[in-house]
Amino acid sequence: MNVPAIRALLVDDELLARLAIRQALATHSDITIVGECGNATEAKQAIEALSPDLIFLDIKMPGMDGFRLLHGMRRDTARPMIVFATAYGQHALQAFDANAIDYLLKPIDQARFDQAMARVRQHWGGLNNVATAAKSAYQQRISVVCGEHVRVIAASDIDWIRADGNYVHIHASGKSHLHRETLTGLLASLDPARFLRIHRGIVVNVDRIAEVHPLFQGSAEVVLHDGTRLNLSRRFRASARLALGMS
Repeated sequence: MNVPAIRALLVDDELLARLAIRQALATHSDITIVGECGNATEAKQAIEALSPDLIFLDIKMPGMDGFRLLHGMRRDTARPMIVFATAYGQHALQAFDANAIDYLLKPIDQARFDQAMARVRQHWGGLNNVATAAKSAYQQRISVVCGEHVRVIAASDIDWIRADGNYVHIHASGKSHLHRETLTGLLASLDPARFLRIHRGIVVNVDRIAEVHPLFQGSAEVVLHDGTRLNLSRRFRASARLALGMS
């Protein structure tokens, strides 16, 4: 399995400390720095915007410290891996209580840093194995009876699905296919990271969504890339907001 590169965020109020981590990472080509922050307030915004896989985090910073930053992270987002890098050794137990991967003391020692990166890679590989196994458990193809033959539709080709009693209409590649299965039953077999219920009778592939237009009384309209317009009911708006990163 090809493990994706690790996207890292550096959080430290000292520029020289961030530079030291950059230099230590120079020999680790599988880790890409996606941003730097000089305080926890900036870091909170960067985490929400960039969704880093790994954070190198100082503890004592002006204003909010590193532990308060972690405590205030949104519960509905994936928790990044944390490596603390600090000048203070007395917070190690608290750091591991926060499920940190490692705890580095400044000034950074390259050999000790490389050990920490080995732990990061081990943990990262485990996370990706779990994600791959979970993804493979979802239905990747749907077989639809069409007269005397069977049409196989890849889940990734589905644009949206509409319920029709004990049947569903599967819209894919500009065509509609009638399939004997309830919408609830079919949705349970599809990857929830890809397919979103926006109405009691409608499920949409989130990759096909181009725009969302607010309407009256909390409802909204979802516009797909092909121009299809679908109703987003008030009941499902909260889950859609999370899935689409809407404010």
